[in-house]
Amino acid sequence: MNFEAIKSIYFFEMARTRRTLLQSVFSPVISTSLYFIVFGAAIGSRIQEVEGVSYGAFITPGLIMLTLLGQCIGNGSFGIYFPKFTGTIYEVLSAPVAMTEILLGYVGAAATKGLLIGLIILLTANAFVEVRIEHPFMMILFFLLTAVTFSLFGFMIGIWAGNFEQLNLIPMLVVPPLTFLGGSFYSINMLPPFWQAVSHFNPVLYLVSGFRWSFYGIADVNPLLSLGMIAMFLAICLATLGWIFKTGYRLRN
Repeated sequence: MNFEAIKSIYFFEMARTRRTLLQSVFSPVISTSLYFIVFGAAIGSRIQEVEGVSYGAFITPGLIMLTLLGQCIGNGSFGIYFPKFTGTIYEVLSAPVAMTEILLGYVGAAATKGLLIGLIILLTANAFVEVRIEHPFMMILFFLLTAVTFSLFGFMIGIWAGNFEQLNLIPMLVVPPLTFLGGSFYSINMLPPFWQAVSHFNPVLYLVSGFRWSFYGIADVNPLLSLGMIAMFLAICLATLGWIFKTGYRLRN
């Protein structure tokens, strides 16, 4: 294992974040704070509690997950797409560096960025609502698995994308609706039976539900099922990337 290569790619990607702090850090934190103000204050004044938890506290795990997914997918996809766009990817591919080492560098940096933003938002949330974590170990596990899995997913999008429009297609048009409809701002138990059944086909529901359970001990689906869904998606991402590295799909062409 070439740890020097992994470290070089990792710190190169992290340096890009330091150069764009306004866009990379302040922008998502400010956007999430606005969610707390609008949903927590305006709607929270009408919805006092959801399953025994104040509405502002109830939506906190969903808001963290919304930001975490967006950041991990965005950073993971842009990290590998930009070298493709500029042509510098061939310098990386021609170097004595294995594809797994390239993956660890890019995905590790994307996951780290997502986790840092998520932690900042978690700390920021305490300025608006009272947040408690009943199962800290499971919270960290959900946090880490989600960050790594969706950084891998973003990495795949970056390899697949042929232009900036395709690069932003899934992060902008697919992930936000799934997150909003995945119980981030409500419990699916508040929905009619038909829409409750439909919601179970939304993979983001399991992420939000499991993450919320680690905070307050309440969930729309079994936490172990949520953990299993994340593990399954992680396995799918790893298998797909294994095929991409084996065939050189859109990397060596």
